[in-house]
Amino acid sequence: MPGRARGIVIGLTAAVLMTAATVAPMGAAGGAAAGAAGGVPRGAAEITASELKNYLTFISSDDMEGRDTPSRGLDITARFLAVQLARAGAEPAGDNGTYFQRIGLTKRKVEADKTSAVLTKGADGKPRSFEYGHDFLAAAVSGVAEGSLVYVGHGYVIKEKNLDAYKGIDVKGKILVAHSGYPPGVSRNDVRGASGERWESAVTYAAKNGAKGVIYIPSFDSLTRWDRNRNETSEEGTTRMDSSSSSRPKEPEVPSITASTEMLAEIFQDEKMSAREIFRRAQTNEPADAFALSASKQVKFSVETTSTAVPTQNVVAIVRGSDPKLKDEYVAIGAHYDHVGVAGRGRSAESGGAGADLIFNGADDDGSGTTALLVMAETAARLKPRPKRSLLFVWHAGEEHGLWGSAYYTQHPTVPLDHIVAQLNVDMIGRSRAANDTKPENKLLTGPNEVYVIGSKMMSSSLAELSERVNDGYLKVSFNYHYDDPNDSTRLFFRSDHYNYAKKGIPIIFYFSGLHEDYHEPSDSVEKIDFTKMERITRTIYATALALSDAPSRPKVDRTLPTQLTEP
Repeated sequence: MPGRARGIVIGLTAAVLMTAATVAPMGAAGGAAAGAAGGVPRGAAEITASELKNYLTFISSDDMEGRDTPSRGLDITARFLAVQLARAGAEPAGDNGTYFQRIGLTKRKVEADKTSAVLTKGADGKPRSFEYGHDFLAAAVSGVAEGSLVYVGHGYVIKEKNLDAYKGIDVKGKILVAHSGYPPGVSRNDVRGASGERWESAVTYAAKNGAKGVIYIPSFDSLTRWDRNRNETSEEGTTRMDSSSSSRPKEPEVPSITASTEMLAEIFQDEKMSAREIFRRAQTNEPADAFALSASKQVKFSVETTSTAVPTQNVVAIVRGSDPKLKDEYVAIGAHYDHVGVAGRGRSAESGGAGADLIFNGADDDGSGTTALLVMAETAARLKPRPKRSLLFVWHAGEEHGLWGSAYYTQHPTVPLDHIVAQLNVDMIGRSRAANDTKPENKLLTGPNEVYVIGSKMMSSSLAELSERVNDGYLKVSFNYHYDDPNDSTRLFFRSDHYNYAKKGIPIIFYFSGLHEDYHEPSDSVEKIDFTKMERITRTIYATALALSDAPSRPKVDRTLPTQLTEP
């Protein structure tokens, strides 16, 4: 719908849901059947494709504006979840008697009129000033860098891949000039987690080894996104978790800028390698060995930023167990309810132009998991009697930005972490590959009765046994263990919220239907969801949670994660 009309709809929706944070849970409305013939878990029949579709249609609608963290659409989704949980009778388990666990974020913006760069060539050289936004862009890190220059190629140290851009180079007191992006054969998944023992980027290496700052050489893609990147850093701002909210120690920072081709031409004039050759190497991903530029050539750049506090939240609820002793133990079930927002807010749609779909609805990623959790929570809350152990439902924010919500929850749990017996993570369970689909992007998408089950065998043999026993005795979904391979090149074990629970010693299962052509695209929309499959997988996860809740003992952690699946 037109932007103004959509804004009115969102405003009305927000007003209706505004009271959800303080709504008291209502009594259970009509208990579920105590059981059913044929071994159907209690209440499972109430989990239906039609209910999943109704909820997901709202959660993945354009009105939610892609549910970025933070955003108005994410907040509305949180309030919607809270209202439904209260109506079903699930207990709030966030802060101060609400369903919301607040997380502090900081938004930084570059102050364009207070950010500058100057190049001086030789003692008698005339300074050349460069204009922010035209000649260079800046990351939102305040500081002043001044010194001579050293070219460091890709600028990475990755010990597992035997990469070291700094052999024989002393960077202390200098400004690094490095290619943006990753070295050949390296992806984002190779540099997950805090820098340190395993890897360093140009900026982290600079900060830890006495360099003053970094000048990045742009890739061709970053040049095509120049205006959007400028708007993001100086108008919209970039968001990070507060150091007080993060479980990781704050890393040292140095200022960094990205140079235009014109600025690079000045920097590399009369040097060992020309700017043309340097830029060519940026496009072909073949950086040269490091070398120092003329000692008489000096750069000084200054970046100034402003910071604003912007809150967000996890959504947390408990379905309290019925056993006097076991109710103080928890089966945790989680999903991330955020996605990646709207094109133009740091994201781009593949097909631009007038009429292009600019909203990343995230129906599968992870509207499917968000919806599955809500229906499971409602169903469990209406059971009479309830399961023996309590069920802890956590909708994590900020997964798309680096597992923010689960990192925060496991650092600041609202129940004792050692009382969580297992964590079941639900992330992308809504898509199926058709039998005649030969698209490479859908090669690893699972079929209509198949799901990837990741990590169930990695930490606990008893959890693995229970998972398979429940499935074999109920819906017999085809479990695919492809991603349990510790040498999995996609490193999916690191890439969703279960990982932060596993790091705390909690056995996990990650349910996932596979990557597909619409992953992180505006085309990940509700009409492409296989709701029949989603119903079967949701019922299977629900049945597994009930079995864990009623089990006489908690799953024993008797296996050690392979070294490839651990991080410092």
